[in-house]
Amino acid sequence: MTPHEIDVLALAEMRAAGEAHTVLDVREADEVKICALADSLWIPMGSVAEQLDKLPRAHPLVVLCHHGVRSDMVTAFLRQNGFDKASNLRGGIDAWARLVGPDMPRY
Repeated sequence: MTPHEIDVLALAEMRAAGEAHTVLDVREADEVKICALADSLWIPMGSVAEQLDKLPRAHPLVVLCHHGVRSDMVTAFLRQNGFDKASNLRGGIDAWARLVGPDMPRY
């Protein structure tokens, strides 16, 4: 795990504890229709750069995609642009479905 990653179990604990955070889902619309985390902010990867003003800087920003590759690229971009609390969700929504939400549809 890199310093700017969080695993799904740590995110689940953060959510259960009610800790301030934002989950940024950077997948495409057809992917989000299949499954998504409740209360996540959806901005497709290609639109993130023009919507930086919608993203929080004061608390953790957890970026997710399907398996963690696109979200890792977005996390790097965000960190280069001053989002020091941005982290990639390792394994993405697929790992969440396997390890945390087994009733969640997978693709």
